[in-house]
This record gives sequence, C-alpha cells and structure tokens, in this order.
Amino acid sequence: MFKIFNKQNTFLLFLVAMVLLAKIVPFRPAYNQWFPLSDFIEWGIAGIFLLYGLKLNLKEVVKDVSNWKLHLLIQSATFLLFPFLVLIFYPAFRETAYYGIWLSVFFLASLPSTVSSSVVMVSIAKGNVMSAIFNASISGLIGIVMTPLLMSFFLNANTANADKTEIVEQLLLKVLLPIIIGIALNPFFKKWITRYSSVISEFDRLIILLIVYESFSTAFIEKIFATVPGFVFLILTISVVSLFFIVYNIIKFIAKKMGFQLKEIITATFCGSKKSLVHGSLFLLVLGIPDDQKVLFLLPVMMYHSFQLFYVSWLANKIAQRNPQ
Repeated sequence: MFKIFNKQNTFLLFLVAMVLLAKIVPFRPAYNQWFPLSDFIEWGIAGIFLLYGLKLNLKEVVKDVSNWKLHLLIQSATFLLFPFLVLIFYPAFRETAYYGIWLSVFFLASLPSTVSSSVVMVSIAKGNVMSAIFNASISGLIGIVMTPLLMSFFLNANTANADKTEIVEQLLLKVLLPIIIGIALNPFFKKWITRYSSVISEFDRLIILLIVYESFSTAFIEKIFATVPGFVFLILTISVVSLFFIVYNIIKFIAKKMGFQLKEIITATFCGSKKSLVHGSLFLLVLGIPDDQKVLFLLPVMMYHSFQLFYVSWLANKIAQRNPQ
C-alpha cells in the first residue's frame, strides 16, 4: 500500500525539509497565481474532517458526548492550567522591562487549542478521534470568549470591535459541515474508507507538512525571527518549550489518576497541550495590539506552534508504531 510518511524518522526528516525549504524558497503571496497553497491547505483540512465523518459511527458519537470527564480535563488544561502556569510569574515581571515578554507568553497561554493538527495527531497516534474533534471544535468557540476575557485584565489598550462571527463561521464551514456531510455519506463509502485507510493516513501527514511549510514561510518572509534580540528569543524559546512539557505531563498524570484508557490519555495530552496559531493571528486584531508589539506577541505563538508540530508529530508516529492496534 502507498506509504511515505509512516515511519517516524522519515516523517521527521520531511518536517525538517519543509523548514529548510521555507528558508531557501519561502512561499510568497505572489506564488498563489500558480498554486494557491493556503486554499489547498484549507480544502485539505476540510477534506480531512470529511474523511473523519465518513469513518465515524453515530453510536460512538452519542456515547462520546457523555465522556464529560475527558472533555472537562482538556478544556480546563487549555483555559485554566495554561494561564495559571504563566500567571504565577506575573509578580516577578510586573514592573520590569520584561513585562512585554511575559504578556506575550500569557497571550499564548490564553489561546484555544488547534483544530486540524490536534485531530490529525490524535488520529495518527490511534487515540479517540471523536473526542479530539469534539474538544478541538468546542475549544475554538470557548476561546472567542475566554481569550479576550483573560487578556482584558492586562491590556490597557482599547479592544477593537472585530467581527468574531467570522471565527464561528470558519469553524462551522471547515470543521462541522464536512463532518456532517461525511456522516451522511458514511453508509455509502464505509467499505471504501476501510480499504484505503493507509492512504488517508498519508493525506493527513501531507497536510501537516504543508502547514509547517506555510507557517515557516510566513515567519521568514516577515523576518519575525530577525527582529527580536537574541536573549529575548532565548527566553521565549525556553519559556514556551517548558510550558509545553509541564502542561503535557500534568495532563498525562491527571489522566492516568482518573483511570483513562490509552486512547483517552493520548487525546487528553495531545488536545490539551496544543495552542492555535490561526486564532493567535486573529486575536491580535481582536485585542487591538499595537503594530509595534505584534511581532513580540506573535513570536511565542509561532515558536510554540512550530515546536508542537515537530514534537507531537514525532510522538504521534512513535506511539502509533508502539501500539499498531
């Protein structure tokens, strides 16, 4: 069967290659006239959720809604644990020259979880995909309220009256609608999906590679990494990587204490430890962040987003090999 990215070392090499390609030949907006990469990724994400819908069992969906302990753990980690871990350092940075750095990390901690990559990684690692879809989707909706609310305690600037309904519309069109269509077509294509499940897995990984390439292309074109002093970059790197591992291991510890099975532990750790670059970019406008501070606010999100893609992609493939069933 067609397999390219199935081995973890091979897929990691592809991820590194995408970063190098973004550095050497970044995808510039002008290239869209030949190949609309962003549109392809968006349709690819919709395609992924369509395929998930085709694989779903409605009985399992109804059953999963009642899995409230797992959902509560994931959302609590996203909107309570993350901000708390950064908030405890507020007194140390409040009246220093590094307050802006702390606030940019708190902005990262206040964001909702990713949608597409969370579900894709959970699927690769053989976790509970239905729970991943539910939590990734609801996280974006909760974030529309929680992220501005958390940031409002520390931002003095007037918030912009951005159209938050656009975020909801994107979730509905790119996530829920494809899943609903897939569920409706499930009886007709279930055997076909089962037969070509390995090819579908390769498609998931392909979209992740393209997301990495596009994200790093934007970073290199806008010189996000070059406009920040080296020591600030180092502090942010240590902060975001440490934040990831602390949250990941706390969630894993709690999930085990709650008696979750391996599938639920995978879902809890993968979904609960993610942060969304897409929402981060949108909330920069919603919160009215000054132009001269946007790079500082976006940098931790870019760094965290890139790290989580690399590490969790590697981890998902490792878990999949260790537990093929």
